[in-house]
Amino acid sequence: MGIDQRATQTSNAYSLAKERYAEYGVDTDRAMEVLASIPISLHCWQGDDVGGFEFKEGDSFGGGIAVTGNYPGKARNADELRQDLDLAYTLIPGTHRLNLHASYAETGGKKVERDEIEPGHFSAWVDWAKENRHGIDFNPTCFAHPLADDGFTLSHPDEKTRQFWIDHCRVTRRIGAHFGKELGTPCVTNIWIPDGYKDIPVDRKSPRERLRDSLDKVLEEKLDTSHNLDAVEAKLFGIGSESFVVGSHEFYLGYALTRGTLLCLDAGHFHPTEVISEKLSSVMMYVDEILLHVSRGVRWDSDHVVVLSDEVRAIAEELVRGEYLKRVHIGLDFFDASINRIAAWVIGTQSVIKALLLALLEPRDRLNRLEAKWDYTGRLAFLEEIKTLPFGSVWEEYCERQSVPIGMNWLEKVRDYEKTVLSNRT
Repeated sequence: MGIDQRATQTSNAYSLAKERYAEYGVDTDRAMEVLASIPISLHCWQGDDVGGFEFKEGDSFGGGIAVTGNYPGKARNADELRQDLDLAYTLIPGTHRLNLHASYAETGGKKVERDEIEPGHFSAWVDWAKENRHGIDFNPTCFAHPLADDGFTLSHPDEKTRQFWIDHCRVTRRIGAHFGKELGTPCVTNIWIPDGYKDIPVDRKSPRERLRDSLDKVLEEKLDTSHNLDAVEAKLFGIGSESFVVGSHEFYLGYALTRGTLLCLDAGHFHPTEVISEKLSSVMMYVDEILLHVSRGVRWDSDHVVVLSDEVRAIAEELVRGEYLKRVHIGLDFFDASINRIAAWVIGTQSVIKALLLALLEPRDRLNRLEAKWDYTGRLAFLEEIKTLPFGSVWEEYCERQSVPIGMNWLEKVRDYEKTVLSNRT
């Protein structure tokens, strides 16, 4: 099928879909307009298997992170990673952001400790972001380091080790503020640590007291919130911390409420039957803004590539139904080295965007009226009925308007790139 013919087919299908949704009081053009204003923060670590580019002596990789698979062509340096990201962004509708870890500093082959990194070590990332109109979000890297090998960082019982991680988080906040100032959009600097015990601890109190005090020291310096927003991220368990995680959901919820930080909710960081979509309306009553890490756990926090699952749809529905979109920062967090890494970015990001579009296409006014009238029968019937509305035609129209490939055409571009670029990497 030719390009012009496919465009005509897409346009005709959309016209029919627009009429169908209008019967339910839904303005599809308005839905796409809102969708185009929602940035998703793509995570850099999908492109190189969470390796980073800092100078390393040995292969220390401790701290609760594990990537499986050996698909050929992973990025070996920052230039290759940016090149791969450039392709991914051209295949994803909308204008989006980048989520960067501190370990992706470019130090010119020199060893620079994490408590000594500076904005200059990320100048190429800033130049790239300016050129592509991407905001940048940031994270201290509290893993894959000799001082994290025993499983503790900000809550470490050794004062010297703990101070190292405090200083590391301090400099990352300053770098985040630099990003925000240079790029004209606030950087969300998110703190996640792997601290915890593999087996049952006796003292749960002291590590949490140390973590609280360390975070207070990290946040002592007041930064312009138009440049930097601080977030803290909880977890239920991790590799090597199966029995106890210092930074639990309850710990960080309390910390965010009392210190005024953002709270990060990661879709993979809770019990397998516990979902963050159900938490959103409660948490948003008390915190000003939150950070979402959209992931997919399979039986545990395995960070699989996001798909259009029931939970991803439920998260998007809560964001739209509760009118939270302007108070929520959406990022991705998964890594899969068993498939093409660029395809993983595209599939995962498109899935989140599709979920948001589906939520924006809900006839919310009608559904709310049914619920307000105690008509639970009508509510259930209606929720099921709208599942068969021609969403796919609206999605393809959105891709067309955003000048990205329609249907599976994006995969052809990834395959070509794999043949011409990725296959040459060893």
